[in-house]
Parts: sequence; structure tokens; C-alpha cells
Amino acid sequence: MFTGLSAFPLTPITATGVDEQGFIKILARLTTARVDSLGILGSTGSYAYLTREQRKRIATLAKQLAEDIPVMVCVGAVSTDAILHLADDAQAAGADALLLPAVSYQSLRDEEVFALFETVTRHASVPVCVYDNPGTTHFTFTDELHGRLSSLAGVCSVKIPGVPDSPAAAAERVSALRQHLRPGVTIGISGDAYAGLGLNAGCEIWYSVCGGLFPQTAKQITEAAAAGDHARVTALTTRMEPLWALFRKHGGSIRVIAAAAGVLGLTDTDCLPRPLQPLSADGIAEIARVISVLGLK
Repeated sequence: MFTGLSAFPLTPITATGVDEQGFIKILARLTTARVDSLGILGSTGSYAYLTREQRKRIATLAKQLAEDIPVMVCVGAVSTDAILHLADDAQAAGADALLLPAVSYQSLRDEEVFALFETVTRHASVPVCVYDNPGTTHFTFTDELHGRLSSLAGVCSVKIPGVPDSPAAAAERVSALRQHLRPGVTIGISGDAYAGLGLNAGCEIWYSVCGGLFPQTAKQITEAAAAGDHARVTALTTRMEPLWALFRKHGGSIRVIAAAAGVLGLTDTDCLPRPLQPLSADGIAEIARVISVLGLK
């Protein structure tokens, strides 16, 4: 399940709690498009803002709706005990894999992160994907640590946050990381603006926020990558620059994707967990224009 397009959907949240009907509508777009896997409760899935029961409910709902598409569930939390409880909940819901970031309040050391993954992989009966997201967790994985983690039998993929801006440097980055990993452990690109560079550099999977709302658009890119058509991958991802620019303008993807879900009529206009605030009317109008101009679907 750790190849192709892994679509990371928004978890819409209103003043009354999780908008299950909105989530169902979003998931329907992904199953209709036949994405390769679902990444539930990632950063855009607002895992950090939800209670254990809400996370369990979303994981259960996703698995019920996924048909035969594999489901990966994020189990990130500050304490190891909480992570193990979330892992139990995700597996009880039928998760096919777990996504684990190194979330902390106190700064973590490499040995502490290794011990965390060792504990979780020993506890879990499904594969684990390493969620390398320093912009959120403020922990930076070294290639050496990735290599040590890949020695754990349960670790099957590494989700990296981006690659250098040039094709040659991106290829060098992916190759350098791969030299540290156990054979068979895949490398996945995230940070959607880097998708084309990462896929052309040899990443086997795109862990995609864009794909969580516009799966058909994202699938065109991963299908081109699977066919080895580097020029088409570059052309398709370069064309998406107006969307990547919106992500940068608004401090990341979640506010843009939430606004876009509202534009598409899938959720309320305001579907972010507090303290996050929805974009202004002008910001939403700009997103609507980008969706229209790019023909995102």
C-alpha cells in the first residue's frame, strides 16, 4: 500500500463537533477516483485537535467507506501511552497501517524517538509509516535515524517533508536517504509543492493533501510518475503552482483546503477546529478562482 497516491483528506469540524456528513462527501470523491490509499487524521485531518473518541470514530468511518482501498491512520500524540491507545483504536477500526509522527512538548532526542518507534512497532500488528514533519513537530530526523528506524520490521515507509528545488539535488537527496534504509522501505514525498521533484527523484508514493480533495488531478501526476514520464510529471506539477502559492500565502495547506471544501459545497465554509480561523471572503474567492482556472477535480 506504500506506493502511488495516498490521499490525505480534511476532517471538517464545526462548532458542534466533527462534520461526519462533510467527511463522508470528501471520502466519496476519493473512493470514486480510486486513490491507492487513504491517509486519515494527518495534519490536514486535524488529529491534534480531536479527542480520542473523535479520532476513533473518524478511523472507523473511514474504514467503513474505503471499500477495498487501504487505510492508514495517524496515531500521533505527545505521550507513548496515548499513542498505544490510539494504535489499539485504529487497529480495532480496521486500519491497514499507522502513521506516526514524533510529536512532543519537550524536545526529543534521537534515542527517545527510536525507543518510541520500537515500542509502537512491537505493539502494533500492522505496518508503520514514519511521519517526518519538522515544521509541525520541531523534530528533525537524520538519515542515520531513518536507517535505524527502517531496521524495525514494522516500519515500511518514510514520509519526508520535501526535497531540494533542483532535479539533480532532489535525486541526490532521495538516493542518499535510500542508502540508509532497509530494502523494501519506500520513500514518500509530502509538501505538495515538492511532489513533482520527489516523484521524479524516485519517491514511490505521494502523501498528498491535494489528493485528499482533488484526487483525479493528483492521480494524473502519480500515474505519469509510474509510467516514468518525468516531463509530464514536471508539467502537471508546475501547472499547479497557483495552488502551491496559496498554501504558502496562508501558512500551510489546511486553511486553503478547508476553504476549498466549502467552495465545492462539501462542508460548511467554516470547518476548521479552533483556534484556527477560516479565511476571509476575499481569500475564499481567490481559492474559488484557482479551482476554476486549474479545473481541479
